Amino acid sequence: MAVIVELTIDSESFDLGRVTAVSNGVHLELERVVPTGGEVMPFFWAHGTDFEAFERVVRDDRLVDDLAAVARIEDRVLYKVNWGESTSSLTRVLTDSEATILEARGNDPWLFRLRFNDHAALTEFHNRCQDEAIEFHVERIYTLAEGEPGVYNFDITDEQQEALVTAVSEGYFEVPRRTTLNEVADRLGISPQAASERVRRGADTVLRKVLLSQSAADLS
Repeated sequence: MAVIVELTIDSESFDLGRVTAVSNGVHLELERVVPTGGEVMPFFWAHGTDFEAFERVVRDDRLVDDLAAVARIEDRVLYKVNWGESTSSLTRVLTDSEATILEARGNDPWLFRLRFNDHAALTEFHNRCQDEAIEFHVERIYTLAEGEPGVYNFDITDEQQEALVTAVSEGYFEVPRRTTLNEVADRLGISPQAASERVRRGADTVLRKVLLSQSAADLS
């Protein structure tokens, strides 16, 4: 069963945190579902006003080969960073423990919400952090079956919930899609057919619970 961990960590523990630890009123947030293999933490949103000063500081850092503004929306800018020499121990630990970054925002400290495939992977992450002298503070730990506090019970199985959460987190329902059912199946360690059945049946149950119950309430 997948495990979700919410923790805070000092900005000095990873490249993006160190590079962007500037006190110019710019607040950062990693783009949702950041790849932890290949290009590590390539996209992030910056919220603030003085983006020119922020960009100068980041581009001057020896760890950064290039920084490009991909999109600008009012007081937010989406950046893509190309890393040069990378020495971040946190990056290595996340990659080796196959953690998925569901959410990360800073600047100092940063709040991370991570998903691990199982408790063994979480234990591996914890042990590796100790070996690398990475200090963090755990805010919450819960399984997909336990879910978030206050979330409705939709009477779906643990397997269906895990498949749905993975599909949503990885962007399967977005337009255009950012992942495929085969990739969702790989993340879950099951066949594409099994992933398809869990996603479809789980989604059908949730939608019926939400839409049909709401329609009945409107008619009453």
